[in-house]
Amino acid sequence: MFTQLRYSFRLCPEAVQRAASGRAFGCARVVFNDAVRAREQARKAGEAFPTAGELPRTLTP
Repeated sequence: MFTQLRYSFRLCPEAVQRAASGRAFGCARVVFNDAVRAREQARKAGEAFPTAGELPRTLTP
């Protein structure tokens, strides 16, 4: 017999925690969008996609 487990929970962060998580997820979204843009530009130029190891070197100062 197969048992399927599920968990349900709710987060109720305080104002400081909401602000911190908003900054963290905002930064992650920017980095993700930059990586997608770099891959789209490579595709349009007919080049090979940048690898996961190359992306941080090219996207960070």
